Amino acid sequence: MERYRTRKLLLALTAASGLLLTACSGGADSSGGSKAADRDGYSAPSRGDDLSEQEDDRRENPRHLSTFALDVDTASYDYARRSLADGRFPDPSTVRPEEFVNSFRQDYERPDGDGFSVTVDGARTDDEDWSLVRVGLATRTEERAGERPPAALTFVIDVSGSMAEPGRLDLAQESLAVMTDRLRDDDSVALVAFSDEAETVLPMTRLDGNRDEIHDAIAELETRNSTNLGAGVETGYEQAVEGLREGATNRVVLVSDALANTGDTDADAILERISGERREHGITLFGVGVGSDYGDALMENLADKGDGHTVYVSDPGEARKVFCEQLPRHIDLTARDAKAQVAFDPGTVEEFHLIGYDNRRVADEDFRDDRVDGGEVGPGHTVTALYAVRTEPGAEGHLATATVRWLDPDTRDPHEESGDLETDALHDSLRDAPSRFQVTAVAAYFADALRSGGDGIPGAPRGFGELADRARALADRTGDGAVDELAEAVEQAARRRG
Repeated sequence: MERYRTRKLLLALTAASGLLLTACSGGADSSGGSKAADRDGYSAPSRGDDLSEQEDDRRENPRHLSTFALDVDTASYDYARRSLADGRFPDPSTVRPEEFVNSFRQDYERPDGDGFSVTVDGARTDDEDWSLVRVGLATRTEERAGERPPAALTFVIDVSGSMAEPGRLDLAQESLAVMTDRLRDDDSVALVAFSDEAETVLPMTRLDGNRDEIHDAIAELETRNSTNLGAGVETGYEQAVEGLREGATNRVVLVSDALANTGDTDADAILERISGERREHGITLFGVGVGSDYGDALMENLADKGDGHTVYVSDPGEARKVFCEQLPRHIDLTARDAKAQVAFDPGTVEEFHLIGYDNRRVADEDFRDDRVDGGEVGPGHTVTALYAVRTEPGAEGHLATATVRWLDPDTRDPHEESGDLETDALHDSLRDAPSRFQVTAVAAYFADALRSGGDGIPGAPRGFGELADRARALADRTGDGAVDELAEAVEQAARRRG
């Protein structure tokens, strides 16, 4: 943790210029790190506060808030595991810590109805005055199958030449076939295939009485030429609008290795072509990545800007879980444009850093601007944000308030929920924290080690070997298969690093 100790010294040496630096920071996004300002106005202003007072507060204390759009993606973690299993480290640019953290079950209290519960807890680390603070947001549990609205799903399937590799198109076909048998009779599916061009293989079709026809359309998919992903997404949205069902959850599901090489290959350009359909009808995009070579950046951008999320699958077990369990279970939405804002108390917090969410940062002043995109979240989801927080020496009292804001999926009415953390609620060490908190920390440490060498988060273990020991101990203690997979991945990294 030399980096953090060095920063402590630099803060002392530069204290005299702090006011000047604060004045120059203006309205810049402060989520990446800050030196807390005066105590006045530490919390997120309530909707009833005078707007002019809020703006004065932000100008005076511009660096005590952290704001981001919610994200339930997990593709980065699963692709990293695939890379390590194949004997190579993932490209650091594909490692997104929030997707590692959000890949694990949490024990947050669930709300009774739509919306979120907010849990804020933390633990001190071995680095002096540094703690890890966890902000946990949870939606209600999944509804029973008969209670959710019907679904209208448009599957956009990549049939380009690269999808011929085992574990790509064959995996998608097998999973779609099983899912077809598990969807309800009142659900509908459409099928669009694309290579150098896109075509509708199956228009929107009710499952009831048509399962054999759907199975045949899936089985007849075969690989062809190049990858015109833009044409596939555009045709998929056209088909989704044509088959739009009122009162149903309408969603486009893109299955691809995202190695676009024909037509539009830029996420912004692709999404601009279907922006009207997305905004008018609220059709979200769910990205499923496949393949040992995978266009991670394109798929992530498409899903983030398409109001959806991404997963990555590499074997039949993962594919069945995504298509046959997660997708049918999470068809419904409980929140649109969900954002979180964490207000750190300047009286107790000297510095803070949001770990990950680099592509999901939102300007602090846009937290309550409902025209600004947030994240779409369904039932059964949890969202976790982990912060490195440096407290004032000997500080006691209020530490942080976390607020989540979202729009009702049907009425678009805004709602908010908040949670608080006091310094005396911090666990004395990570070892004293609950097991699920420790899993969160190990996942974040692992991502940081893969991305930047492992010295960017307080309390980090010394190398992959020590981290592997922690992960294995947690796997044994929790008996959780997902944590066992995490331990195996860290052990693979340790062996490769030698």
